[in-house]
Amino acid sequence: MKFLRDLRSVLNVTVLVAGLGYFVDLFDITLFGVVRSASLKELGLTDAEVTNQGAFIYNCQMVGLMLGGLIWGVLADKRGRLSVMFGSILLYSFANIANAFAWDVTSYAACRFLGGVGLAGELGAAITLVAESLPKEKRGLGTTVVATLGMLGIVAASFVGQLLPWKTAYLTGGAMGLALLFARFKVSESELFAKKTHPSAANPLLLLQGGRLPKYLWCILIGVPIYFTTGVLFTFAPELAKGLNVQGTVTAGNAILYGSIGLTLGDLLAGLVSQWLKSRKRAVALNLFVGFGLVLVYGLVPGLTSTAIYVLSFLIGITVGYWAVLVTMAAEQFGTNIRGTVATTVPNFVRGSAALVVFGFTQLKDHISVANAALTFGTLCFGLALLALTRIEETFHRDLDYEETAAGARDAKTQAVLE
Repeated sequence: MKFLRDLRSVLNVTVLVAGLGYFVDLFDITLFGVVRSASLKELGLTDAEVTNQGAFIYNCQMVGLMLGGLIWGVLADKRGRLSVMFGSILLYSFANIANAFAWDVTSYAACRFLGGVGLAGELGAAITLVAESLPKEKRGLGTTVVATLGMLGIVAASFVGQLLPWKTAYLTGGAMGLALLFARFKVSESELFAKKTHPSAANPLLLLQGGRLPKYLWCILIGVPIYFTTGVLFTFAPELAKGLNVQGTVTAGNAILYGSIGLTLGDLLAGLVSQWLKSRKRAVALNLFVGFGLVLVYGLVPGLTSTAIYVLSFLIGITVGYWAVLVTMAAEQFGTNIRGTVATTVPNFVRGSAALVVFGFTQLKDHISVANAALTFGTLCFGLALLALTRIEETFHRDLDYEETAAGARDAKTQAVLE
């Protein structure tokens, strides 16, 4: 009963609108993976070109996310969380509408790049706003609701991308973004940001001082397995199935669909387990260990069927569904005056890491088997994530009312005395 009361208490306008924004965010990010093959073939590409050019376009989107993360992150700490939520949604909505009119690989890649830049601001600003608006014992529940609603966007993209023509699917994503824009007018700015007065606000160079950079990099590495899974195991499921001699036909759309259902459930479970354990780190560690075991089954067990691949996609999706816990943990590691930068750039650098993983996978599979190429990068990603997890602090009970300075972190009371 207490859990249900706590859950109801966090279902305010800020949390729900943030969650719907993340829904549209993940819908648009996922859509390319679903319509990749059909859209590129309609543009006249061969099967071989669909794989290679598809990887190029995907990487353009990921690079846009990394660049956008830097831009929107600094703006979130300088101009406010709400301004980023408005600006980013306008950019990615128009980019998706333009994507429906792409005529070749270059124009397609340009639209995905601009869409990536726009999408980069959505999650970080939303998570920061929610984390700063809720008491510390409930903010994990709030960010879990945001992430769970967001993950449903992946499920929706899997259905829409397979049921509608690819151009109509992109128009749908753009239209949803513009519709959401009006809901944002009911959301208020974070009180912690509004009362912040320290002159080092919006100074991303603080991340390079006081031993903060290693902590920042560890946060990024913890999330890399998530986008190894979606960028390689799900998006390139047809190529993997063929290389593994899987019985039956495997489509990227279905792999993403079942995987995204798992991600949605996993995000909810990871958040609840984190609340139950009162620990972000232990919840993520559990997910990583189980997830890597399932990746080994995917690549090493012979005689798998298409049904088995879809079941594994669902189960692996559950294990890497710790996105909300990761972004919450990253936001909690740093003070208010650079929290927006961190919460926006960390998830987008995690997403952007998929560009490196996908590039490496596509290059390596030409020299070794497709299964071994996937296992090589899977082992690397999960291993680095577990190592990084041991290096950061537990933040479940941390008070977020403090700022970072060149000399170190200062809480609100200390800052008031100094001023």
